[in-house]
Amino acid sequence: MSSQITSKVSVKSQTVIPLAVRQHLHIQAGDELEYELMDGAVVMRPKHVSTALGDDPFGTFTEWFSQADEDAYGDL
Repeated sequence: MSSQITSKVSVKSQTVIPLAVRQHLHIQAGDELEYELMDGAVVMRPKHVSTALGDDPFGTFTEWFSQADEDAYGDL
């Protein structure tokens, strides 16, 4: 399914990402975007943020990431 959505670029080279695009990409305020140039087109997507612990969704909870925790709970 393809649909065409447009937005204007301001004199400061800024634009608003249309609501339908934000919803489709699950983009929220503060998210980072990355752009890829491809044969006359640009692909925009949310930037994948890698954590120190890899792709673990709890990787940001570093307060529980110590050797003592690993020793106590590492075999669970």
